[in-house]
Amino acid sequence: MHEPAEQADVVIVGAGLAGLSAALQLTEAGVSTAVLEAAPAVGGRMSTERIDGFRLDRIGRLLSTADPELRRIPALDTLALRTFAPGVLVHSGGRLHRTWEAGSALSAALSGRRSARGARGALSAARALAGTPRAPLPALRPQRARPALSGPLDHARLGAALTRLAATPVDRLLTRPELSTAQALSTRGLPTRTVDGFLRPLLAALLCDPDLETSSRCADLALRGFARGRLGVPAGGADTLPALLAAALPPGTVHTGVKAVEVATTSVRTADHGELPCRSVLLATGARQAAELLPGLRMPSFHAVTVFHHSAPEPPLAEPALLLDADRSGPVAHTAVMSEVDPSRAPAGRALITSVVLGPPPAEREVRSQLARLYGTSTAHWDLLAVHHDPEAVPAMPVPHDPRRQVRILAGLYVCGDHRDTSTVQGALHSGRRAARAVLRDLGVAPRAEAVRVAA
Repeated sequence: MHEPAEQADVVIVGAGLAGLSAALQLTEAGVSTAVLEAAPAVGGRMSTERIDGFRLDRIGRLLSTADPELRRIPALDTLALRTFAPGVLVHSGGRLHRTWEAGSALSAALSGRRSARGARGALSAARALAGTPRAPLPALRPQRARPALSGPLDHARLGAALTRLAATPVDRLLTRPELSTAQALSTRGLPTRTVDGFLRPLLAALLCDPDLETSSRCADLALRGFARGRLGVPAGGADTLPALLAAALPPGTVHTGVKAVEVATTSVRTADHGELPCRSVLLATGARQAAELLPGLRMPSFHAVTVFHHSAPEPPLAEPALLLDADRSGPVAHTAVMSEVDPSRAPAGRALITSVVLGPPPAEREVRSQLARLYGTSTAHWDLLAVHHDPEAVPAMPVPHDPRRQVRILAGLYVCGDHRDTSTVQGALHSGRRAARAVLRDLGVAPRAEAVRVAA
């Protein structure tokens, strides 16, 4: 543990993604910054446990290769995302179904827009994709797989909807009429079999919201990212992302094991390290901790998440696929053979199966029984490595939801985090950047010019 600096222009409380993102913006603008973290390591909920050669994420959050925040931060240039197979696998009606890759139609759709073909190009691309033969599913029982949707027309409708969404500017999505996601899905003109067999389980996984009470605007943003890119996870574990952010800061910026107990506009009082004077304070903790330090600050409700990690002698599915359970035949919402997605997460000769429950921890026998049905194999010889439960894993985003909540409380006091934006990795990073810009404006300092890097 490093002792906090005697004085800094800005003190940031919390070294999660939002706090580290803000710290990078401030230090790059020449503002001296101290980041205080009560835990022994940075990252907050983006943490990874190491057990017997396995790397186990505490919360199974999914990233997208289309996330602009990941490409906007130079410190993340070296971040390697291990992507899932195109599309998703869906267990529905007691059978496995494969969806096509939504993102495959995007380049054709955007190309069509640039060449004045517009929506006709998107629809043609979707129809062509619907008729494209898919490789056989490399599961233990490949004969069980069949197309996720009923036919080319279903594929074309879904493809046209997703490619239009992918090409829609974010600002326009945020002005759409706001409903709950469950209500909005019934107004999109898609067949019930497409909604229930694909969109509902996919959005539940992306939003960590099993009942889909999330604002439809936030759901549109999540689907837009799915349509524009590939789902993935950081190579080596979720903690890789905050570690890269922290490593890019000047030495001595981050101070772990330092708990803030009181904040003001010009100082932070800590439990064991005295009071730190400063010119501004940025609160970048979780929503509950922020409300404790700033009484009266709105605290959202939360979605609970429980993650089960099992090991097996061999992978039950020889493919880096995200497997969704549209039947809701058990507590698991989605699962993956994580060692197929990212081999560094398991020792040689062992498979890592990570399964996410959107709610409190169920009995492990229920999880095993469901996983046996989903993967079509016995789980009797699987070993349970860990169960991670967080009752406040993801801030809820019900209607009405403002994805750009005010980060400036008053001059000298600011707050950021996924509870001030969208409750995603992208939302946390974006909130930190917004807060840093507000601090710089009040300090009269010009921010560093930004340029979003174009994905390869």
